[in-house]
Amino acid sequence: MSAFAIAVGAALLMLGGACAGILLRRNLPEHHLNDHSKDVVRLGSGLVATITALVLGLLITSAKNTYDLQRQEVRQIAEKLVLQDSQLKRYGPEARHARELQRQAIPTLVERIWGRRAVQSLTGAPYQPAMEGDLVFSAIEALAPQNDVQRNLKFRALATTSAITEARVLLFEEADAGLPTPLLVVVVFWLTVLFAGFTLFSPINATSATVLAIIAVSASGAIFLILELNHPFSGLMQISSTPIRDALGVLAP
Repeated sequence: MSAFAIAVGAALLMLGGACAGILLRRNLPEHHLNDHSKDVVRLGSGLVATITALVLGLLITSAKNTYDLQRQEVRQIAEKLVLQDSQLKRYGPEARHARELQRQAIPTLVERIWGRRAVQSLTGAPYQPAMEGDLVFSAIEALAPQNDVQRNLKFRALATTSAITEARVLLFEEADAGLPTPLLVVVVFWLTVLFAGFTLFSPINATSATVLAIIAVSASGAIFLILELNHPFSGLMQISSTPIRDALGVLAP
């Protein structure tokens, strides 16, 4: 289910909680709506509101930090691709085949991270080794250095290739972390209870109904942001593949 659909569903549940509060106020006996009951509901609502605000704040901060980290990892992959190509270019014409294989592997890399293949593999795992990456590593390993300079460049190119592979694995593992469903259910439940408390003791008119709708949209907007930030390679806030695509242009012969 998309982040937008979940956010809309959460907003509807909150408004449903407000409607439940209205129905309770109309059907409960008067002695259940006295000042003592109001104090208990207000104190309880304040506690739940505080906990909900803290949890939402922590979730947004955590999701934003993860999003920024993955965006930085994408840039680092692009930097390492350019560095690897520079190392192989300095090695000499013998490394041309490895450079060409790396250029051919980049579109596949982009497709696996941002395309449908990144969403779910056949085995259900977010990462599967790519044959293109193995070919690049094998081509570099097959190089036969003729002097110390070439030996050093080969060693550094292999190290850079390993770093690229590690970064790719990390991206695939983090790409679909998502928000734990029980946590999302609990947060929406807390918000729904709060909305029921809002209308339990207060009559509703056009102004208060509009304000409740705005609050519901705002709270569901926070949930939408958390869900979007937890899926950085799809949706409205996806991380751009431009750095890696730009690296492909730099790698052109």
